[in-house]
Amino acid sequence: MDPTPLLRSIELFEGLTDHDLAELGASLQRRQFAAGSMVFSQGDNGDSMYIVESGDINIHLPGEASRRISLKDIARGEYFGELALFDEKPRSASALATTETVLLELQRRTLEGYLENRPKVALAILRTLSERLRETNTMLSARAAKNVDEEFEKNLSWSDRLADNVAALNGSWAFILFLIALTIAWCAVNSGWLIKLPIDPYPFQFFNLALAILVGLQGPLIVMSQNRQSLKDRARADTDFKVNLKNEVNIETLLRELAEFRAEAKVREALRGKD
Repeated sequence: MDPTPLLRSIELFEGLTDHDLAELGASLQRRQFAAGSMVFSQGDNGDSMYIVESGDINIHLPGEASRRISLKDIARGEYFGELALFDEKPRSASALATTETVLLELQRRTLEGYLENRPKVALAILRTLSERLRETNTMLSARAAKNVDEEFEKNLSWSDRLADNVAALNGSWAFILFLIALTIAWCAVNSGWLIKLPIDPYPFQFFNLALAILVGLQGPLIVMSQNRQSLKDRARADTDFKVNLKNEVNIETLLRELAEFRAEAKVREALRGKD
């Protein structure tokens, strides 16, 4: 399978020409992983990045089954492990194949030889990596919790507010009682009891037309409000995920520091015992 179309869809290589992509694709190594197998673990020495040709990868911080922190799910066309191309530090997270997966491996020495004659491509790759780092730093350093309803209210147009008000009114007893009272009053006025020449005599065709128009307008307005409510629910879920992720990372950091403190305390106690 030609990996060139897949490479073309990846933002990391958006500065490459078709010839460059074809040449880079020829240097990739295809690797297969069974569902449940580890691609690499946190702390492993890394010298390559991976592009998902098929399957799914879960990036996580290792721990016991109940303490494993899931960071991101990687699908076809996405990549991971790119930091290993630019430094010789251990892997900062673990990668697990959650389904039958085929990965395209790009090794550091291959990329180094490839970029020696293409400095512009190197700048494009570094720009993409810096954007990723900025997003991660923003998520971890900034305040993740926010009022989703308040954020939505700031950007509502007059038509959005009208749709929300109509949906709220239609779901209330006030609207039901108003409609019943209006129907009784209209029938009483146009039945001939109060005025001799009613404007809408029985069978009240004008009133039926007005009700039909009202129902026809209510439907789209209510659907608009429901669609916006779905967007709010998605935004809430995304906010909850960021808050939970930040809390889990902070808890993991506290646990690691506590373990280091305990280990240091044991060493000090051992030294005191020798004294």
